[in-house]
Amino acid sequence: MSASVVETETTAGTTPATSPAPGSPTLREGAFGNATALSCRECGHQVELGPSYACPECFGPLEVAYDFPAVTREEIEAGPRNIWRYQALLPVPTDIASSPNTEPGFTRLLEARNLAATLGLEKLWVKDDSTNPTNSFKDRVVACALSAARELGSRVFACPSTGNLANAVAAAGARAGIRTVVFIPSNLETPKVVNSAVFTDSLVAVEGNYDDVNKLASEIAGEEGGWAFVNVNVRPFYAEGSKTLGYEIAEQLGWRLPDQVVIPVASGSQLTKVDKAFQELIQLGLVEDKPYTIFGAQATGCSPVAAAFKDGKKVVRPVKPDTIAKSLAIGNPADGPYVLDVCRRTGGVVEDVSDDEVREAIVLLARTEGIFTETAGGTTVGVLKKLVETGQLDTTKETVVINTGHGLKTLDAVAGAVAPAATIAPNYAAFAATGLA
Repeated sequence: MSASVVETETTAGTTPATSPAPGSPTLREGAFGNATALSCRECGHQVELGPSYACPECFGPLEVAYDFPAVTREEIEAGPRNIWRYQALLPVPTDIASSPNTEPGFTRLLEARNLAATLGLEKLWVKDDSTNPTNSFKDRVVACALSAARELGSRVFACPSTGNLANAVAAAGARAGIRTVVFIPSNLETPKVVNSAVFTDSLVAVEGNYDDVNKLASEIAGEEGGWAFVNVNVRPFYAEGSKTLGYEIAEQLGWRLPDQVVIPVASGSQLTKVDKAFQELIQLGLVEDKPYTIFGAQATGCSPVAAAFKDGKKVVRPVKPDTIAKSLAIGNPADGPYVLDVCRRTGGVVEDVSDDEVREAIVLLARTEGIFTETAGGTTVGVLKKLVETGQLDTTKETVVINTGHGLKTLDAVAGAVAPAATIAPNYAAFAATGLA
């Protein structure tokens, strides 16, 4: 095993900050585990660990840099059956498992034989994150953000959200005993609204789309002290939670990487962090270094990254979302350019499907594998189907598709597409007349 891995190298002339800046919170030793600094993804400049998300030199996005110790498979496998089994690889303290949190992760990886046969794939797996505490993968990222908020002494735990994140933040805050305030677009699906409001009395509906909500959250974060917006001022820590999807896929496959992965794209952070997880596992010697291909999935009504990919662009042009896949409806995705980089580097593509194809894919997954996914999962399965049909995905290679949430959150999307096969009188003759016998 490698004794030490520095996650992000500095560029010439930059030095990691080793002491807090004036006015920064005093951190306890080991507050962020093996994390060493926040490093700019554009210029490499590093700043101390804290509530920062933009580089002071070039305004590029910051992410967590580490100095990893040697980590073994056996040490990980001996950990709890949640994301804290990967504590050494996350920006959290060693005692994280003892703090009140929703303990997300280590969700099932199911071999999807029926769906594979239907689509013509030789080996297909579904990483099903709908079984997390609030039924979406957002519980992972929120758990890491909550740890950062706690270590930074934040008094309010907050977020702008398209729904699933609001559910996760409200629940995690309730569990941790910290005040939560969550902001959502006013036209969000009713189940997601209820699933947030049941956990907090400070749910705020904002007139506009997610990008309007996100702008408001950024303004509040700049004006209010002590507020930890999970995907704004503590975003670098929050985003690291997505790595655990990649760690789990590799571990559940017997400590090896899949050949191909299809991942939904909203902000794009999940896709880039799964790639980061695979690279870390390789660097640490926990998996064999091998090629893998990453594909991104978007709904056509909000597909700025797919459009940029198809046009050969490096810059993602913002759009106004218009799709039933509201959890992916981010018109100005922060990690869009990095999604393009990852997909191009690994030989993948970013593809999109229509709302009708999303609905069809939801039903397809449910009727082949017994998994009821929300519209984000319908988008991902729909893109998987399209990639096979267009020959962009190798059907002979082992493939993983990620389901990020449960279909009970987006019932309206398929309510008009499914119904009882018949309504009959309570007798056998009526049943026989349906032709279902």
